[in-house]
Amino acid sequence: MSTDDKNRAIAAAILPLVGGAGNISSVAHCMTRLRLGLRDRSLVRDEALKALPSVMGVVEDDTYQIVLGPGTVARVTPEFEALVAAGAAQAPAHSAEELADRGAALKAARKAKNATPFKLFLRKIANIFVPLIPALIGCGIIAGLNGLLVNLGLLPGVTPALAAIASGFMALIAVFVGYNTAKEFGGTPILGGAVAAIIVYAGVAKVEVFGQALSPGQGGVLGALGAAVLAVHVEKWCRRRVPESLDVLVTPTLTVLVSGLVTIYGLMFVAGEISQGIGDFADWLLENAGAGAGFLLGGLFLPLVMLGLHQALIPIHTTLIEQQGYTVLLPILAMAGAGQVGAAMAVYLKLPRNGSLRRTVKSALPAGFLGVGEPLIYGVSLPLGRPFVTACVGGAFGGGFIGLFTMLGDKVGSTAIGPSGWALFPLLDGDKGLGTTLAIYAGGLVVGYLVGFAATYFWGFSREMIEEFDVDTEAVAASAPVATGPGATGRDPEPEPEPAQA
Repeated sequence: MSTDDKNRAIAAAILPLVGGAGNISSVAHCMTRLRLGLRDRSLVRDEALKALPSVMGVVEDDTYQIVLGPGTVARVTPEFEALVAAGAAQAPAHSAEELADRGAALKAARKAKNATPFKLFLRKIANIFVPLIPALIGCGIIAGLNGLLVNLGLLPGVTPALAAIASGFMALIAVFVGYNTAKEFGGTPILGGAVAAIIVYAGVAKVEVFGQALSPGQGGVLGALGAAVLAVHVEKWCRRRVPESLDVLVTPTLTVLVSGLVTIYGLMFVAGEISQGIGDFADWLLENAGAGAGFLLGGLFLPLVMLGLHQALIPIHTTLIEQQGYTVLLPILAMAGAGQVGAAMAVYLKLPRNGSLRRTVKSALPAGFLGVGEPLIYGVSLPLGRPFVTACVGGAFGGGFIGLFTMLGDKVGSTAIGPSGWALFPLLDGDKGLGTTLAIYAGGLVVGYLVGFAATYFWGFSREMIEEFDVDTEAVAASAPVATGPGATGRDPEPEPEPAQA
C-alpha cells in the first residue's frame, strides 16, 4: 500500500467513528492531533476509535482531538478533509441541520463548562503561534547544521547561504504573528501583517521615541501581537461607522495609519521593554535559582498541560528565541516527557499479567522517547492516577539537573519550539559548545527516566491497585459466561470495581 493510500485508509477508518461527514463542523490539526469540531458528540464511538492501530489516544477540549502523532497527522488531515467534503456533498440537504439541532444543546453545555475567558484567551494565543512551529523547526535545524559546518570549517561557500535560509523567517516572524493575530481576533489578516511589518522595517531606526532611536525589530513578537490586536479594534470601529461606499478606501487606510502611529510611538518601546525583561528574568532565574526553578518547571509542566495553561509559554519561548537565538526553558520542560517514559516502563514491569496495558505501553513508548507524550499520559499514567504524580517527580528531577548546569554557567537551549525528547537533539544550542550542550540534555533525560521509573516502581502503586490491575484481563474476558439476555445468568450482574485513586 502506498503512503497516500495508507493515509486515506486511516482517514476513512476514523470518519464513520466520529459520526460521519455530516457530524463534522471543522477540521484542523496541530503537531500531533487531528482536531475536529463536532455537531453531536454523542455520535462518536470512543472505544472503537481508540482501538484503531493508528490512533494513539483521544483528548476532548473545545474540539475533539485524535492523537495520530507527528508527521502522520499532517498527511492524514488533507485526506480526512477530502472525505468530509465528499460526504457532505452526497448527504441530503437537511442532514447537517438535523445534526446541528441535536448537538447544539450538548455543545453549548460543554463549552459553558470548559471555556473560561482566560482559557479562551490562551487558546487564541496558541492558535497564533502554533502554525509557525513547522517553520521554526525547519529553520532551527538548518541553523544548527550551519553552526556545525562553521565550527568544523566545512563548506565555507555554502554556510552564508544556509545562514540566510535559517535567519530569513526569524527576521520577519513579526509579520506572520501579526497576520495570524488579526485572523484569530476577527480582523483582516493582511492588515494585521501590514501593521506588524512596521516593527521589522529598517526605516524605524530614523524615528526617536522618548529620546531614543528605535531599532528594527524592537518589541518583537509581543509588539506585533499588540499592534495587530489594536489594528483589529480600529478596523471594527471603522466598519461600524464608515459608509459602505467609502469603506474600501477609508477603513484600511485608517487602520494602518492609526495602528501604525500607536505602534511606532508607543507599542514598540513598551513591548521592547517587556521582551527585554522576559529575557533578563529567565537568565536571572536560571543563573541564581536554576536547580530549584528547573525542578518546579519540570515537575509542574504536565499539570499545566492538563489545565491548558502551558499555552501561555508559547510567546515567551518565541520571544527568547528571537532575542537570544534559543529558549532556555524548553529543554527543562521537555524533562516532563522523560518522567512519563520512566513511569511507563515501571508500569510495564509492575503489572506483568495485564497484557492489554503492557501492549499499550509498548506501542506508546517509541513515541514517548521522541517527545510525543499523549499516548502515555492518556493511555497509561493518568488513568492509573498515582503513576502520573510519580512521572511528574521524574520530570522535576530531570528539570532540576539541567537547571543546575545553567547555574554553573552551561546554558542549554532550543532554537525552536514543538519537538521534545530525542527529537529535540538537532535543535539544541548553548554557550559552551555543542558537545557539552548535548551531554547535559542527555544527562537530564537519563535522570528523568531513572527517577520516573524508581518513583513509580516503589511508590506508584498501592496494594489495592496491584490487586485490581495486575490481572490477565484477556483470560478474565474469555472465562466470563455468555449471557443471552438480561436475566440469562439467573442473578444481577456484579458492579464494576471502582477506579483506582491516586
